[in-house]
This record gives sequence, structure tokens and C-alpha cells, in this order.
Amino acid sequence: MNSIGNRLILTSYGESHGPTIGAVLDGFPSGFELDMDYIQRQLDRRKPGQSKVSTQRKESDVVFVDSGVFQAKTTGAPIHFYLHNQDARPDDYQELKEVYRPSHADFSYEKRYGYRDHRGGGRSSARVTAAWVAAGSLAQQYLESKNIKICAYVRKIATISMDDDARFYRLEEVDSSIVRCPNPELSKQMENLIAEAKENGDSLGGVIECVIQGLKAGVGNPVFDKLHAKLAHAMFSINAVKGLEFGGGFAMSERRGSEVNDSFEATDKGIKTTTNYSGGIQGGISNGMDISFRLAFKPTATIAKEQRTVDQSGKEIVLQAKGRHDPCVMPRAVPIVESMA
Repeated sequence: MNSIGNRLILTSYGESHGPTIGAVLDGFPSGFELDMDYIQRQLDRRKPGQSKVSTQRKESDVVFVDSGVFQAKTTGAPIHFYLHNQDARPDDYQELKEVYRPSHADFSYEKRYGYRDHRGGGRSSARVTAAWVAAGSLAQQYLESKNIKICAYVRKIATISMDDDARFYRLEEVDSSIVRCPNPELSKQMENLIAEAKENGDSLGGVIECVIQGLKAGVGNPVFDKLHAKLAHAMFSINAVKGLEFGGGFAMSERRGSEVNDSFEATDKGIKTTTNYSGGIQGGISNGMDISFRLAFKPTATIAKEQRTVDQSGKEIVLQAKGRHDPCVMPRAVPIVESMA
């Protein structure tokens, strides 16, 4: 399944080391002015080689649009976004052609399709998310024109974590550090921890928090089309995501109802809740409070440490991966989360 959405449909294509990656966005309203600088800024936040804590693959990630836009405005037709892979090195993966890398999609893709692209994981690579960000950024622009804003930031890397309540941060606050954690003291600790893992040939995981501000009450459909179910579908489509919780999340399972029920109150801005353990969603429908959720990302699967695995014949081998890989995907995943939200 390479498409997601109902009224607004994103179709993704391309491979990690193929000539191009791209996406088609269908169903977008006509007459909306395209801000290419906005889209490119989000892509720059996602692109490889942007800091010492990211992969050193060098891609400009300049996006091109060749349909669905006329005189800088959307026409209502499908919009095609594409990017060239300028620093692809498929030969680097030749020796992995018959190897099943630990925690990669090599084995499962081969069992599903009987044939796979071994060049950097091919279709399963997070490289393809660049086009998702291009298309998602246009949707994000549109939402902002309706005063709905989306903010994601790194809340946790390994054991270093913010303990603040979920809140909306400005872009400048999030991007003030290369790890995209809005807490200056913790971000420096995170940066050092990533550097240490990289030096040791290892990798780290973490948690990204996302807050959606300005969504009115009454958005979403009950039962099988809940708002948080739709968000979950999008979030679990992102590479390396292994967990998702809304509002008070898993911690609520350890508390009493009297501690986590969200009481309503009348304010000069309408009816609100005094707390937001529900994460802005009740019964699968928005209640007017900020939507908040957290995503758990596993550590990057490609590491420089020796690992035991097997090849297609079942022969046991010791693999020590080479190449250019993120020691921690968290900083670059922030704009992906925003775009998919």
C-alpha cells in the first residue's frame, strides 16, 4: 500500500538509491498559494548531512513540482513532488545482496515479494520520507492558514528526557539545538550521548512529542474512524516507530480515574477541560484542547558493531556494517512527524 488518505491522498514512490523519490498529493484544494520556501525549509530540517549527529550522506533535497500548480497557486489537480538522489552509492551495498541485516526489512520484504532491492533497503528506507515531508508541508501550510498549527520536538533520547507537560513550541525554540529538543541543558546532554554512541559504533532511540494547536472540537468520526486511529495509521507508517501514546498515555494505566479524568469548565473562550490527560481526543473526536501524542523510535538498525546474522542460504556470518547512517534518527524525524500529522 503506497497511498494514505481519504479526501487528501498521498501516494509515495521511489527507492533509497534509485534516481528519484517522490509523491503525488491528490485532492488538495484549488487556489491556494504555494510557499516553496516553507516546503524547502521543512525538507532542510529532514535532509541528511545537516549536523554532526546525522548521517553524512550529502543530499541537497531540493524539491521540484511539475503538476497541479499554475502561477504559484494550486489548481485542484494532483500535485507531483520529486527529488533527485544525488549522493546515492548503490555499489556500497553489493556485498549485502544476499545478507539479512539484523532488524532491517531485508528478510520480510524478500518473503513478501520474492525479490528485493538491496541498495540501502530500497523501498523500505526512510529516504523515501523526504517526499512525504514535501507533500505534508503543503498540507501544514494550509492548516496554518486556518490557525491550526503543528509542532513536534525531541522529548527523549535514550534515558535523557524532558519531564515537562506537552506544550506547543515555536520553530525557533525547537531548532535552537541540533537535536531539536527545546530544553537547552538536556539537548546538550543528548548531543553528547549521541556522539558517544557514534564513537562506539552504536545507535540510540528516543521519543518525539507532537502537539496540534487550534483544532476545534468535533473533528473525527466515532468507532472505526477515530481521530487518534487515523493519526496512529500515519504515525506507524513512519520508519522505526515502535510505540504511540496520546495524552497521559501508558502512565494512566497505573493511576485511578479520579486522578486522570478531565473535568469540564466554562471559560470566556468556551467550554474547556481543566486537564488534558485525554490528549485532546475523547470518543475518537477532538474536544478543542491541544492534541498531544508521543512516538517511541527504536535505535537505528544499522550500526558499526559486529553482529551475527545469516545469508539467503542460511549460512551464519558476522556482519559489521559500513556506510553513512544516523547514530540517532530523532532530530531528522521531527519534520516527518509534523508532515504526517
